[in-house]
Amino acid sequence: MKHLGIKEIEEILPHRHPFLLVDYIEDYEPGEYATGYKCVTFREDFFRGHFPQEPVMPGVLTIEALAQIGAVAILSKEENKGRIAYFGGINKCKFKGKIVPGDKVKLETKIIKQKGPLGVGEAIASVDGKVVVSAELTFMVG
Repeated sequence: MKHLGIKEIEEILPHRHPFLLVDYIEDYEPGEYATGYKCVTFREDFFRGHFPQEPVMPGVLTIEALAQIGAVAILSKEENKGRIAYFGGINKCKFKGKIVPGDKVKLETKIIKQKGPLGVGEAIASVDGKVVVSAELTFMVG
């Protein structure tokens, strides 16, 4: 297994707090897949407004976290170092559960297609073994 801490992730991704939504990478294979985690705390900036009475991580931010995991897989390839992975599309997206403070979200993105700078990743977010979000993410490396 190849592990990455926050400093190593910041060497690959251009994102920074508060928009870096990955705490650590448990395993990855450049150009193939990455598995990482987001440890959700009540102190997340977005909980102040979404929703204060019942804090829930916004679905779009979960998709962004999955895209960042996929970007680690793609941008860790030698030929992509120093580049940026941009969103190209979101397909087959399903929200199946909530993410709340205290959750440790497992984020997995497997690259299923790539031709030149374009590609597709199959992404799953889960909490305690239960899938909460699944989607197919399209990206372009620029």
